[in-house]
Amino acid sequence: MSRDDSIGVWLLAVGQTAGFASLVYIFGAIILALEDGSGWSRAELALGPTLALLTQAGLAPFSGRLVDKGYGGALLGGAAALGAVCLAALSRVEVLWLWYALWIVIGCAQAASLYETCFSFLTRRLGREARTGIIRVTLVAGFASTFAFPLGALTGEALGWRGAVLVFAAVQLAVTLPANVFGVRFLRRGERRGGPMVATPPGAIRAVLKRPDFWALAAFFGLLMGNHTMLFTFALPILTDRGAPQGLAVLIASTVGPMQVAGRIIVMLAGARAKSGPVARGIALGMSLASVALLIATGQVWLLVIYAVLQGASIGIQSILRPLLTAEALGQDNFGAVSGALAMAPLTAGAAAPFLGALLIGAGGVTLLLWVTLVAALVALGLAVWLRTRGI
Repeated sequence: MSRDDSIGVWLLAVGQTAGFASLVYIFGAIILALEDGSGWSRAELALGPTLALLTQAGLAPFSGRLVDKGYGGALLGGAAALGAVCLAALSRVEVLWLWYALWIVIGCAQAASLYETCFSFLTRRLGREARTGIIRVTLVAGFASTFAFPLGALTGEALGWRGAVLVFAAVQLAVTLPANVFGVRFLRRGERRGGPMVATPPGAIRAVLKRPDFWALAAFFGLLMGNHTMLFTFALPILTDRGAPQGLAVLIASTVGPMQVAGRIIVMLAGARAKSGPVARGIALGMSLASVALLIATGQVWLLVIYAVLQGASIGIQSILRPLLTAEALGQDNFGAVSGALAMAPLTAGAAAPFLGALLIGAGGVTLLLWVTLVAALVALGLAVWLRTRGI
């Protein structure tokens, strides 16, 4: 990887970190301030990010196709600007329908500027060297929640939810946008090593959809993402319900990010010895045990730490595993479109998770939500075991 490539990758890593913090983690980071100051219920509020993630899921295949055609750089820059504008407008909303409408547009920004688009762009630019670039991006972006939760807690308490949202809009404008724009410029200085920039051939995606391993992978990543999104969206209510004071809850929630980085470092150091199949089974088991730790916790800090370590490391490795396993199992031809199609499952699951989580807490409390996350992780573990029969 050339010097310009390395600079470009690190800049995109910064852009992804700030982008995830301001477009995804923001809701969980300011949820307590939102509930205190908005006058809307938890379920009403949670429907906003749910609509955003549903929009992201629906647009994922289209953004992948645009990357295949050579528009990845335009998506990363333009969507970052769109996200900043939407967050600024979100801080001024007075009616619930406008809250929902703006989250839908934020979903468009998520689809065009976050991991799927970034990873497809890196795969097209760097070819076989994309693995190194993707790992570097995820190593840095793992700190997104570590950045978002303390920032959300501090600004929410000091400025209210409206001021907190405006601060995140400034982060998107001042950090995400320039990092993405200049990252793309540096990467485009070198020779493109990925496949040709062509439209996806007719029938190519339809052929992939006929493969059972595609659907097993989609369900596997969907279940894990649904599990994680419910846990991080309601991390503060969950942790306080399990007996943690609010300050400790913020600290534990913030720790999940560094644990993501730790998991990715372990995979990076393991190199070729970290086979995709065993890693997939390991992270599903880790997320199962994380839910168990929360289920049995009644104020024991060590159980809450076990949750943060296992959940963070497992979901951190998952973000590396998905593009790599997609390429390994389904090939690199039409990678942007194929990965976009596969991403619809985890994105849809993640989209449903905030609203479903709010309903579960309302129906049976935090304990019911935790049982659902445990079942999701265990089913994912079963799918990972089945994938072993496919040679994965």
